Amino acid sequence: QTAKTADYTAASGDEYQQLIPMNKATAIAFKIPTDATYNFAVGTVITVLNIGAGTCTISAVTSGTTTVLSAGATAASPTVGQYKSAACIKTAANAWYVVGAIA
Repeated sequence: QTAKTADYTAASGDEYQQLIPMNKATAIAFKIPTDATYNFAVGTVITVLNIGAGTCTISAVTSGTTTVLSAGATAASPTVGQYKSAACIKTAANAWYVVGAIA
């Protein structure tokens, strides 16, 4: 895929062994939509790679509906530094875990 240079929300087609490169000199966001917006199948993995100097934050578009959990300092909004990646794994309806090189 082409590197995203602005905030990006996961969409149809991102789930099929796609790498989502994020590339911005300042902070950037990768958002996971609610199932009502796009219902990714349970077991879907979306890989985010941050190649930009800005920190990439991974979070839900609607945090009260979609749950994002990680071992990051802020469990619901893990961050990925430059040249690091994370995998977003859907485990249930509106429930995602983020694993990888997160802060």
